[in-house]
Amino acid sequence: MDRRRFKSAPRLLAVRLPLLMRDIRRGSLYNAAQHRICRCGQSGGRFGEVRANRPGPDSHRQPRPISLSNLPNHPPMPRFFVTAPLAVGELCILPEAVVRHVQVLRLQTGDMITLFNGEGGAYEAELVGLEKKHASAQLRSFQAEDLEPPYSLTLAQGVAGGDKMDWLIEKAVELGVSRVLPLTTAKSVVRLQGERAVKRRDHWQALTRAACEQCGRNRVPQVEPLADLRHWLAALAQADGTSKPGNGALKLMLSPRGAQQFDTLPRAAPSSGVVLLIGPEGGLSETEEDEARACGFLAVGLGPRILRTETAGIAVLAALAARWGGW
Repeated sequence: MDRRRFKSAPRLLAVRLPLLMRDIRRGSLYNAAQHRICRCGQSGGRFGEVRANRPGPDSHRQPRPISLSNLPNHPPMPRFFVTAPLAVGELCILPEAVVRHVQVLRLQTGDMITLFNGEGGAYEAELVGLEKKHASAQLRSFQAEDLEPPYSLTLAQGVAGGDKMDWLIEKAVELGVSRVLPLTTAKSVVRLQGERAVKRRDHWQALTRAACEQCGRNRVPQVEPLADLRHWLAALAQADGTSKPGNGALKLMLSPRGAQQFDTLPRAAPSSGVVLLIGPEGGLSETEEDEARACGFLAVGLGPRILRTETAGIAVLAALAARWGGW
């Protein structure tokens, strides 16, 4: 086998796969029977190269194009978040980050995309202008569909180290969390202050937008500024139910010492919302748990096994979605 040809396979796939996906979106991909993927070292073809079959007795017949409506699992239109106000018939100038993404996907003028700004619903738009650093789209129609769960859930999460917090926030958004509150606790390994805390919050907010683009949500969860757990609990205890979230909500705290089991939680989603408190690596201290109980939090256990902080949050969010109709 030619080692040089084998090493070039990933590069060839990276170049040709976006073109193939573009053809599928535009409905111009011919019948799969007319194409084949050449294997490395066979018939002189390179791995990942798309070539037409050799002429046969029916080669005079033109292959019939495949319609998007006939493709069983054709990829959906690319989704992008924009901060600009949107309305059907208007021309939207795409931000620089979206323009770069459009170029990476090798989209062309005339391709359809989906735009949303977090205010609910999404817009189908057609690319009408595409240059190196600028792009614009004409808003064609509005889709009022929102994929929000039938409950509002705030995730109060002790900041986890490394890329765990990024992964946790991304998956929490996919599972329907409404609001994310990063917390500093007694056992926190990561300590963020000042400009570092602001930059990290902006990074987490960008992750929520990217997660919404991927999972189909049209309302972007808010990432609150980093807060100290004790100060947050004190403010929560004094919160006015009409002006601040959390007061009157079902408050749950995950703890290996929790006496209340998950299956004892309400069968119906509470109308006043839910606040889920989870500690960082090492969990919450006993003093912090006592202070949380004094604020009305129920200590919930998840069985005999000790789960990591990134595992516990995702497991509970998925279980609550299944219990309360969030799927």
